[in-house]
Amino acid sequence: MNHEIYIYIAIMSAVTLAIKILPLTLIRGEIKNVTLKSFLYYVPYVTLAVMTFPAIIHATQSEISGTLALFVGIISAWLGASLFRVAVICCVTVFVCELFI
Repeated sequence: MNHEIYIYIAIMSAVTLAIKILPLTLIRGEIKNVTLKSFLYYVPYVTLAVMTFPAIIHATQSEISGTLALFVGIISAWLGASLFRVAVICCVTVFVCELFI
């Protein structure tokens, strides 16, 4: 039986707990630094983007269609399309692109 997995799980647990416990113990007062506040404000959005964008690109049969759908979706959202319309436009973009590639 491979006991290395237990070491990996213990290390991952320690890192996860350290990330959650250290800020609570080290930062007791209100954060007044504007740069640090803005950094902490955008951390969840960046984390979500880092996990989502590669999945969008690699979810299709070719990375070209996923990348094209990503850019078309960004442009249509920028122009004010609703979430449903952006999703439909991206699906149609992937479908059409997959037909020709």
